[in-house]
Amino acid sequence: MALLLPIPIPIHGVSSCYRSRSASRLCRVWGWGLLKIQRGGRTQMPTPTKNSLGLSNSTFTKTKSSKKRREAAVEAESDAISILNERIRREQRKKSSEGSPMEAEEADKYLELVKQQQQRGLQKLKGDLSYKVDPYTLRSGDYVVHKKVGLGRFVGIKFDNAPASMDPIEYVFIEYADGMAKLPVKQASRLLYRYNLPNENKKPHTLSKLNDTSVWERRKTKGKIAIQKMVVDLMELYLHRLKQTRPPYPLTPAMAHFVSQFPYEPTPDQKQAFIDVEKDLTGRETPMDRLICGDVGFGKTEVALRAIFCVVSAGKQAMVLAPTIVLAKQHFEVISQRFSIYPNINVGLLSRFQTKSEKDEHLDMIKNGHLDIIVGTHSLLGSRVVYNNLGLLVVDEEQRFGVKQKEKIASFKTSVDVLTLSATPIPRTLYLALTGFRDASLISTPPPERVPIRTHLSAYSKERVLSAIKYELERGGQVFYVLPRIKGLEEVMSFLEQSFPDVEIAIAHGKQYSKQLEETMEKFSQGEIKILTCTNIVESGLDIQNANTIIIQDVQQFGLAQLYQLRGRVGRADKEAHAHLFYPEKSLLTDQALERLAALEECCQLGQGFQLAERDMGIRGFGTIFGEQQTGDVGNVGIDLFFEMLFESLSKVDEHRVVSVPYWSVEIDMNINPHLPSEYINNLENPMEIIHEAEKAAEKDIWSLMQYTENLRRQYGKEPHSMEILLKKLYVRRMAADIGITKIYASGKMVFMKTVMNKHVFNLITDSVVSDVHRNSLVFEGDQIKAELLLELPREQLLNWIFRCLAELHASLPSLIKY
Repeated sequence: MALLLPIPIPIHGVSSCYRSRSASRLCRVWGWGLLKIQRGGRTQMPTPTKNSLGLSNSTFTKTKSSKKRREAAVEAESDAISILNERIRREQRKKSSEGSPMEAEEADKYLELVKQQQQRGLQKLKGDLSYKVDPYTLRSGDYVVHKKVGLGRFVGIKFDNAPASMDPIEYVFIEYADGMAKLPVKQASRLLYRYNLPNENKKPHTLSKLNDTSVWERRKTKGKIAIQKMVVDLMELYLHRLKQTRPPYPLTPAMAHFVSQFPYEPTPDQKQAFIDVEKDLTGRETPMDRLICGDVGFGKTEVALRAIFCVVSAGKQAMVLAPTIVLAKQHFEVISQRFSIYPNINVGLLSRFQTKSEKDEHLDMIKNGHLDIIVGTHSLLGSRVVYNNLGLLVVDEEQRFGVKQKEKIASFKTSVDVLTLSATPIPRTLYLALTGFRDASLISTPPPERVPIRTHLSAYSKERVLSAIKYELERGGQVFYVLPRIKGLEEVMSFLEQSFPDVEIAIAHGKQYSKQLEETMEKFSQGEIKILTCTNIVESGLDIQNANTIIIQDVQQFGLAQLYQLRGRVGRADKEAHAHLFYPEKSLLTDQALERLAALEECCQLGQGFQLAERDMGIRGFGTIFGEQQTGDVGNVGIDLFFEMLFESLSKVDEHRVVSVPYWSVEIDMNINPHLPSEYINNLENPMEIIHEAEKAAEKDIWSLMQYTENLRRQYGKEPHSMEILLKKLYVRRMAADIGITKIYASGKMVFMKTVMNKHVFNLITDSVVSDVHRNSLVFEGDQIKAELLLELPREQLLNWIFRCLAELHASLPSLIKY
């Protein structure tokens, strides 16, 4: 049996040996030798009568006193079996909400789908992957990573004499902690990577040593192990999504009519996005989770509209989630207009600007299914919103939502189709798309009439601001003037009113009253207001053809994606647009801010939002896959080498699999034959049946064994030492089967565990082991795990050591599994 690290797969059915009521045979099956079960000096073979717990009905009346039970419970809290049981219970609570584990054959099928998806993602979005750096693009002082040596500081490139040549050749000079290294440029281009870190301020680094690479090797190993865990997590996440099913949506003639209403000729990329989404909805049974990445005005909304129509025409509801009320209102207007010819499809807008009665009315309509398409901001994610039959969630500009909203959005993905639209996807979203674990369609072809936006980056001066505004007004256009904060808008407006007394100027920001904000936006879109002084509330969604100049002040306070989105507010028509980005003196800017601005200046062509998001990922990191906190694992090797190692690891997903083995195939070669004390036997109504049920529980899975043990203790109190040894042998065999160990035996001070796992999995598991004693004692050689003890242990102590060791190995697995 094979599965991802590892989900215990129940082995259904009971071995025929269970049917025997022969004590000797039962005991041979257990491998414990003949148990001496005596009552009153005579050997008896009681006839078992089971209840639903697998224990005799009369045992309920033969329990210990409550005082003794309490004492036994206190004692049990500290024993090894109880500790293991509590961990198993915690794991089960985590798993219960996710559903049952998949069978081996099903896992094989889904793993093949994952590999195919990954390959499609890599080919489509990245092509030939290379994160190595071109030495000629480096600047003196840049930190670089040499794959074999480690972290160094780039000094420069210059000609020097080669040992075996009369002609000088170009060398890259890199400073390390204990000296200077020089590499031929060709060699450097194969082995060097930039050393970028997430959200790092400029500070001195500890450079690697040329003459001692052991520290670097340890850092690289930590990075590799972090990547292996990440790959397993990704696989589990994707497999979980693949397990969810819903009937494919029907392809109807009405869809062709809806498509014919689109007034433009789609671009090739747009056509492919239409096909991709249609296949997701009508050709698959698993919910869609697709990213549509394309610049503003490139046609992402039309892709979403067609998906909405497909779902709504099948009787389901669609939710359109936008980060701001301005964008939500625009979506509402576009959708209402497009669906106006379908009287049976109702569209509603839910926002914080509505009165309580309006909100309550909309909530009631959503709950009763009277609203088919619901548009709104994060209020749609609140607990008060109860959907009647939600089928599709469209998320516009996911990066604008907070952590809690993103978690809520993620929770929808297990049950409904999700379509995410973005010009500059957040690094985490982009990362999943790049690795192929999230479907993605890239729209990079601009509409025929679009022209690139000219970007001007300079230090702030009033003269430059006035010149830019004057140029736009003279050609009959309108201007956005954007500041990072509300504070300062009045001051700027006063300055502009003095400079342009005959021009209509207004302020817009998120804390204005709804009516005031709506009126301002309406007047600006109608051309009555010529200059709109505003915050980044206009970042997404506004489509004003006549606004073709944007001025952004204090650009260092904006994120790269924000700046790209803001710049996209202009240039929506065939007129050349201008984006003026002003910063204070460069000496006040951080290196990271300078790099962001340089990236924005470079990505000035149309359709480069995706490339810009990649640059952003390189500058600020991509965070952990399942959370927003930036990962420290990248710091071990730097982002570029981390990514290369990641893609290499993704291409070897099969190496991250644990192959479990059948319970009965596990051999425990230890001659331990404990005898149960007569006092304990006398307390049991059907001792052989109890032993029989214990074996059945162990064969099924470790959860069943834990439940059995707890039921036994609940009724009879803490078992005597000899019974504990018998139970531990069951646990050892069960845990060994789960992690692919087929035989356990000892020779002197050596313990041997034959296994079907590979070394990659062994390293992955042992790295997560908490106990240094067990982790450091285990060595993987050939087809077995070996451990050398300090001294030869008596058999029972040896069993205890093996029990604790396997419990540690087994306990490391849940940290690598999401369900």
